[in-house]
Amino acid sequence: MVDWHSQETLIANAEAFSKFMHVLFGLYIWEFVGSLDFDWQFISGKRRFRWPLIFYFSGRYSLLFALIGITIALNVTTEVDCQALYTFNQVFGNTAIGLASINLSLRTMAVWSQNKYVVTALVVIILGHWSFLLHGILLKAEWVDGACDITYTDNQILAISFIYSMAFDFTVLCLTGWKLAFPANGRSKLIKLIFGDGLIYFAIAFLANLIATIFMLMNLNAVLSIIANVPAAIASTIVACRVVRRLTNFTSQGPEVFTSTQGSTLAFRSNANSNRRISVKKGDSVHVQMDTFASPDRLGVEYDATGKIVKGDEFDPEAQIISDEFKRPPY
Repeated sequence: MVDWHSQETLIANAEAFSKFMHVLFGLYIWEFVGSLDFDWQFISGKRRFRWPLIFYFSGRYSLLFALIGITIALNVTTEVDCQALYTFNQVFGNTAIGLASINLSLRTMAVWSQNKYVVTALVVIILGHWSFLLHGILLKAEWVDGACDITYTDNQILAISFIYSMAFDFTVLCLTGWKLAFPANGRSKLIKLIFGDGLIYFAIAFLANLIATIFMLMNLNAVLSIIANVPAAIASTIVACRVVRRLTNFTSQGPEVFTSTQGSTLAFRSNANSNRRISVKKGDSVHVQMDTFASPDRLGVEYDATGKIVKGDEFDPEAQIISDEFKRPPY
């Protein structure tokens, strides 16, 4: 049987942990760079910024800063302020975990059409989640034998935080799955989008935190107890950001082109009534909408192919018979 607390096992686990963190850092950089075009559309002003995207950008960049700090801590060879470095990593790491859950919760609120009971319950759960995450920031680290080591941390609070995160993600998963499976007014395009392949993102976030919680509760040794924490944070952040990007692309508005039901007359009148809408979506960012209008004083009028009135008594200055005298040239 393996002695998980032996010196040889701890050294081997520490080396594996270091290599694993570098792999995860590379994975997140690949995901981050691959979706920078989405960020640039809002930074450059090509798309309108909306307040829910605050949580998207904050969580996305918080995890990036945390991974940079972890990489520095694993590779530093000269003495540094370990307390400041690990506090930095813990603050941005826990922030990324909390914001990932908020991003998923916002999608659930949208699916439930801002139901006040669902929104209230999720807000209360979010506040409780952040209380545990903020307590988990408290730790002590020192420079020992040529490396930064954590000398004190509240493992109980850390374990409760991941159990809470797991239960939180499971609640969001169940609420979203229930609403998507049994919609009150039939399945809209948005519901089909999330149910088709978006629901798997909620499941991945739950499973990632479940694995981290299992390792935490097993408590094999100091390294293995936390080896799944960073993967859980990365998985939750990636899937939460992908959910936000997919739904933002789905609901993005583009230019509108208006046409009329009466021949080729463009509906520039503000008092016209819309009676049909045709939406054509091209790619991920171009959304063309075409509306047909019928003016209330033209509902009983019909035109032939030349634009002449064939039915109706209303006066239409745009489709009157042109007298022959106007057809002859003035010379």
